[in-house]
Amino acid sequence: MILQCCKDLEVWQVAMDLAEQCYRATRAFPKEELFGLVSQVRRAAGSVPANIAEGHGREHTREFLHHLSIARGSLMELETHLLFSRRVSLLEQGNLDPLLALIERVSKMLSRLRQALEKRLS
Repeated sequence: MILQCCKDLEVWQVAMDLAEQCYRATRAFPKEELFGLVSQVRRAAGSVPANIAEGHGREHTREFLHHLSIARGSLMELETHLLFSRRVSLLEQGNLDPLLALIERVSKMLSRLRQALEKRLS
């Protein structure tokens, strides 16, 4: 099956779910964090599906791989911000665990997609 749109990619769909859940989780953060951790978490979370989409829209496989690498970097940044949010008691462990599980899922999906795309180049 040929993918016509990034919305057809399961990794993009799961990354969108993750971004949505991060937005919901940060709603409970104090107002003074609006331009601190809230902003950083939301920006990193939104960057993951955005880079998947941008890479998918490029004409060359190498460009797609580059954007998947950026998405992975944003995913690791997001994980760090969420772990820090837990350390400073802005996020409860019960709210963090599902987000970390989604991060792990997206990370594995990105790795599999990268491997498949790299095989095309071989």
